[in-house]
Amino acid sequence: MRRPRRPARPADPAARSGGRAAPAGSRTPAHTLTELEQPPGIEELYHHRRLSLVRLAVLLVDDLPTAEDVVQDAFTALLRRHGHRLASLDDPEAYLRTSVVNAARSVLRRRRTVRAHTPEPEQHAPAPEEDVLLHEDHREVLAALRTLTPRQREVLVLRYWSYLSEAEIAATLGLSRGAVKSTASRALAALGRRLEALR
Repeated sequence: MRRPRRPARPADPAARSGGRAAPAGSRTPAHTLTELEQPPGIEELYHHRRLSLVRLAVLLVDDLPTAEDVVQDAFTALLRRHGHRLASLDDPEAYLRTSVVNAARSVLRRRRTVRAHTPEPEQHAPAPEEDVLLHEDHREVLAALRTLTPRQREVLVLRYWSYLSEAEIAATLGLSRGAVKSTASRALAALGRRLEALR
């Protein structure tokens, strides 16, 4: 008579782990999860977002060299205050966008001060690289945009060139959503009148 087979013994966890059993209730090492959830560092942010931020700045300050300086200063300040990994920021991109808008305001204020005390220089034609950067075929739209108030211009640029929502624009400019909506409405009406006058 054949003896019944003994049930197979479960594999020894110590054998699978090189002679040391994993403690009960142990979890996957935290660093493997954390590494997947790491926010982008400043190098990645610079690589992926610099061009769009320069494009935003050009629409606010009207010339490419100043726009590039504004964006470079924003990244430099971000690195100095928060380091390479940006772990202390919930939304580094929003932080940069606000920095660029604020710096553009400072540039325009300085220009107004200078123009109040010096003759108006001759207007120069936009550089070819500015046309490429903006991807804008209708130059009269940009000319009309320059006639708006600074706040109206900021709202339209953020809405229709940076594609931000009303909530994002409000956070960037420090306004209520209602103020953003009413400013956009007035700005579009003024822009339409200006475009009609140019045609």
